Amino acid sequence: MRFDSPLVPATLISRYKRFLFDAVLADGTTITGSCPNTGSMRGLTTPGSRIWLSEHDSPTRKYRHMLEMVEADGMIVGINTGMPNKLAEEALLANRIPSLRGYDTLKREQRYGINSRIDFLLSAAGRPDAYVEVKNVHFMREPGLAEFPDTATKRGAKHLDELADAAQAGHRAVMLYLIQRSDCHRMRICSDLDPIYAAAFQRAKGRGVEAYAINCDISPLEIVASRMVAIDDWPTAAL
Repeated sequence: MRFDSPLVPATLISRYKRFLFDAVLADGTTITGSCPNTGSMRGLTTPGSRIWLSEHDSPTRKYRHMLEMVEADGMIVGINTGMPNKLAEEALLANRIPSLRGYDTLKREQRYGINSRIDFLLSAAGRPDAYVEVKNVHFMREPGLAEFPDTATKRGAKHLDELADAAQAGHRAVMLYLIQRSDCHRMRICSDLDPIYAAAFQRAKGRGVEAYAINCDISPLEIVASRMVAIDDWPTAAL
């Protein structure tokens, strides 16, 4: 996915109130912008970090600039949680996820479970429907190892249980982890930060849920979900 125009470089002053940040542009101007990620962004909010921003001219927007990427560990990391579904859809339509090839219909945001919506519903004649839930991943503590989640997520555990119900009903149920960084070749569930999610993941695995992870090539010009990576404690054949 290419950005409509190249992102604007800046230097992070601080990220606060979960949805705001202050930064200094290349010309020395200090600005406040919106942060499209209300999560912890653990490891990605260090003052002085190099960042990249998109610009928006809409008169209905309070802030012109929106945070898109942060440099961490010498790598550009995407932080916009509105991106993973777009990137996943692009990867699905381009057949970059081998286990999800061959579906001719893709529907977004379909109702399922208890007051929930699945990110994608894939269907094809003669095949069980595939319910695909996408999660954004950008946390890394050990070089090459992406981890999810980076903080407790009751909602995430609920999604796993609902996917497991779909699998038990005879559908394919898929958890797709979209890693917005290119320096990871493995992923694991972060059980020390969220043991409840880790337990839900194991339950889902036992009830027939599939799990895949794909990482991205990232630059201020574009983001492309491009390469499947292994998930720890998950059969490598699943790739």
